[in-house]
Amino acid sequence: MIDQSNRNKRKFATRGSKHDIEKGNIFCPKFDENGLIPCIVSEYETGVTLMFAFMDATALSLTIETGVAHFWSRSRKKLWKKGETSGNIQSVIEILTDCDQDVICLTVQQAGGACHLGYRSCFYRSVPKGPIKDPENIILDQRELTKTFDPDEVYEV
Repeated sequence: MIDQSNRNKRKFATRGSKHDIEKGNIFCPKFDENGLIPCIVSEYETGVTLMFAFMDATALSLTIETGVAHFWSRSRKKLWKKGETSGNIQSVIEILTDCDQDVICLTVQQAGGACHLGYRSCFYRSVPKGPIKDPENIILDQRELTKTFDPDEVYEV
């Protein structure tokens, strides 16, 4: 078990020069003015994008140390271990960062669904391409029809 008593004191390397950030081998993530960094999550086996969320330094540290995805909930304003309520844990296979280290991408093995609505992916609808005839009535295409779990039962809504 990881000692979490000093979670808020965890820090990453100070960001150096543009060259160091883009070409160096020291991890120095760039958090925004709210202390958050965007995180894209994709499924290891399929490459499917499962979700997007934000991490604070604590969530990123816990993800690195435990191998289980953690995020910062902006709506609930608290740390969130993915799957803590639903059991749909994300086991991290790989943690990637982009060229200027201001985005994280997790590759995970997803247990159950990633979406709080019960779908495998939060991106279960697609926006049609082509001329926009009526901007007030762009109809989404439902890509996933089957839910992996019933959110009303899991979250006791």
